Formats: sequence, structure tokens, C-alpha cells
Amino acid sequence: MSNWQSYIKEYRNYLKLERGLSENTIENYSFDIEKLLMFLSENKITESPILISEEIIQQFIYDVSSKVNAKSQARIISGLKSFFNYLVFEDYRDTTPMELIEVPKTGRKLPDTLSIEEIDNLIGAIDLSSFEGERNRAILETLYSCGLRVSELVALKISDLFFEEGFLKVTGKGDKQRFVPLSKSTEKYITIYKEQIRVQVNVQKGFEDTLFLNRRGKQLTRAMIFTIIKDLAKKINLAKVISPHTFRHSFATHLLENGADLRSIQLMLGHESITTTEIYMHLDTKFLADVLNNFHPRK
Repeated sequence: MSNWQSYIKEYRNYLKLERGLSENTIENYSFDIEKLLMFLSENKITESPILISEEIIQQFIYDVSSKVNAKSQARIISGLKSFFNYLVFEDYRDTTPMELIEVPKTGRKLPDTLSIEEIDNLIGAIDLSSFEGERNRAILETLYSCGLRVSELVALKISDLFFEEGFLKVTGKGDKQRFVPLSKSTEKYITIYKEQIRVQVNVQKGFEDTLFLNRRGKQLTRAMIFTIIKDLAKKINLAKVISPHTFRHSFATHLLENGADLRSIQLMLGHESITTTEIYMHLDTKFLADVLNNFHPRK
């Protein structure tokens, strides 16, 4: 973690000399970063502050949300946002991994899983008569049925669709490729979009092979996927703050709850280490109690 310490030292100097903050305030800012470092160390995650991804930050936030109240969560998120904004300001990073991490409302824990009924309601709320309706349904079905990261979804190519074999080729972090099983229903929704909606779009140069396009014929942004999901959540009055990552997490949790093993889930999610998959799993206590009652010899 020595590479972190050098960046933290520079950041502390910046807070003192350029922001004019007190030593006490600087300590508080540093304490938030130390919490993240502790999480990385405990879970043997070695990414530097320059390469750490939004997904790892989100895992950290999930972990924190089970240990501290919403007010403390908000302060930690705010402290990390300040640190990563500084790294962007100094041109160490192009973007901040905190951009789409939301500060929880006071008194509310960050939600991490949707029920199957909630997912059905969200997809059912899509207006299929609109131009984007079939596309949005295909997007949500793919997010949930394949457990993709939002960055993987927007980068999907038509040439990545292997319908005959029943797989999607997914390019994940570090350009690592994996094949993810594709259900017949998801294949059907992608086909409807591709053959009925996408063909009507004036595809811009360079995006001929991109699967999901916006109205202008270009690749969708990650922020646009967030907006689609938030608008649907609002439409069905869902009392949870959700994101594309929620569908990925729900995919993994529902698989585990239905008996899938961690190794298979790890391969489908594209996690390099099974430790990451374990971090990812936040099963409710009722499920764990059911496991004990069903499988323990002294039940």
C-alpha cells in the first residue's frame, strides 16, 4: 500500500497549503481514505489509487453500510470524493471512480439487492410503444440475466453475440474476455431490439458493431443507463436507491440463493479472485437461517 501513502501525502500537502485546512480537518479527510485502505488490505485487493475501479469502491461502500450509520457513510463518501477529485485535478486519473456513487439519505442503508418481483416490476414499467422501449427492455434483461458491469454492457458488440452457442462474449476490466451464458428469453429481447429498432437508427461511423445505440446512432453512456433505471424506479415508486450495479449484485445473489456455487458465479462475474465474489455476496440472515435448517444434521 506504499503507493497509496505517497498520493495521500501529496493530498495532505494540497489540503494544507492550497486549501488552507486545519490539521484536524486534514486528519478527518485522511481517516476516510485509511478506512478504504483497511478494506483493501483485509480483502487482499492491490489496486493503486490510479487504477482502483468504481466497482471496488462500491464494494467498500456496501461493506461500510453494514457497519456505520448513514451520516458516517455520507462523510466517508464525501472524503473519498475529495481525494479522487484531487487525483483528477492533478492529472493522475482521467476520471473519478466516485462519480456515480450516491450519498445515502440519513437513516437509510444503501440497498444492494432487488427481489425478483421488483425486477419484474421495473421491466414491466418500460413503455414498449416508445422508440427506446424495446432497447431498454433488452438492456435491463441483459444486465440482470448476465450480471454485466455497466461498462461491459455499453461496450457490447453485435460480434460479441454467440446465440447459436448460447453465450455473450464480454470484455471486462483490463480487456480480459469471458463468455457468459445467455438465456433464450434474453436472446429473444436482444433480437427484437436488434432487428426491429436498431435497424431504424442512423448509425454513426465507428459504432457499426456497437449493440446498444442512442437516438443519434452512437454508443450509450454509462450515465444514460443510470438515468433509464432511476426513471423506472421512480415510475413504480420503488423505495430504494438503485443503479446498474444493483442488477449485477441481484444476479449473483439470486444465483447463490438458488444453489449456484461461488466458483461458477465468480467465472460469470469475471472476478479474478474468489475473495472478490465473497465480498460481493450480502445474503440476508433469513437465507442463512434457511441453509442451516435445511442442511445441518442437528436441525
